[in-house]
Amino acid sequence: MKFDQEYFDAGLYRMGTRCEKWDEARKEHGEDMLPLWVADMDFPSPPAVQEAILRRAGHPTFGYTAELEDDKQALIDFWQRRHGLTIAPESLVMMPCVVTGLKLAALALTKPGDGIIIQSPVYGPFRMSVAATGRTLLDAPLVRQPDGSYSMDLAAVERQCQAGAKMMILCNPHNPVSRAWTREELTALIGVLKKYSVPLVSDEIHADFVYAPSTFVPVLSITQENVMSFCAASKTFNLAGLMQAECICPDEEMRKAFCAEMDKAGVRSGNIFALEATRAAYEHGDAWLDGLMDYLAGNRDHLAALVKEYLPRAVMTPMTATYLAWIDLTAYGYDEAELVRRTHEAGVMFTMGKFFGDSGDGFARVNIGCPRRYLTEGVKRLAKALEG
Repeated sequence: MKFDQEYFDAGLYRMGTRCEKWDEARKEHGEDMLPLWVADMDFPSPPAVQEAILRRAGHPTFGYTAELEDDKQALIDFWQRRHGLTIAPESLVMMPCVVTGLKLAALALTKPGDGIIIQSPVYGPFRMSVAATGRTLLDAPLVRQPDGSYSMDLAAVERQCQAGAKMMILCNPHNPVSRAWTREELTALIGVLKKYSVPLVSDEIHADFVYAPSTFVPVLSITQENVMSFCAASKTFNLAGLMQAECICPDEEMRKAFCAEMDKAGVRSGNIFALEATRAAYEHGDAWLDGLMDYLAGNRDHLAALVKEYLPRAVMTPMTATYLAWIDLTAYGYDEAELVRRTHEAGVMFTMGKFFGDSGDGFARVNIGCPRRYLTEGVKRLAKALEG
């Protein structure tokens, strides 16, 4: 099978599949709503994934399951092949999802009231996980550059370390600002954290979505002390509904603390269909993923051209990673509530900026993981929504 533009242009119909992105949006906002919000993609998963699930479903019992060595080896081989990272099997801890991991890490590595650093604007559950575990939010906001791109403020990170931070959560690559952090940036950040013995928890779920010539740099390729990384096949291969992710933690002390919190909370993982699908994706999904990345690069460029043509006052952040575009609409003069009203009335739905922190007011995150025609229609509807 060819995973080319024709394949991804075809997309697929997702209504009636209990799909949050489509079923929930249209249930609430009407049958004409075009959803470009929730971060999953409107493409079929790799054929090997469906084949693996159907094959296992053919065995008519679904009892307790076990993660076996080939499950771990599939992930290990994939990360070695795609990102050059060598992972020891004993470093891996399976969990249901990355957000579960964020909360478990906070419970394992900090105490109630302790400060945890984030870098806003950032994925909302970072902030929510700090609050849910009774910890204190310490923000070291990213710095927006004249071209709309973002950089780290290491001085702000250090100030929060000096204020007593006990953990930092990193988004690598960063959602929503579409940044693949460089080795130099990550090395400098880790240097600051090491100075104050602050552990780093790195959400690397978007690892596979980095556009050439940029490359993904795993934090564990820089240091394996006082650091843990979270990853999953869910974003890459459209498997989020199956609920399987992985903590990679070579630091034995950190890993034991993390596992102890899992045991206390009764957190278990190993859904039989998730195991089958994830292993199949890691073992047989490379050609599909290569085709997807070519298509997404085209979508990124297409969206940039659409913004320039239809939204002349908007600023789209340059995308080096993820399939989530970050667009500044503040020049149009509307706050978030008014943007939501106008976009919904125009029949298009984005994830609005304040989900990522107050600095996101007036911004929208646009999901480009869809057939290109959706982006064209979505931007036209957005342009209509922004008319006076």
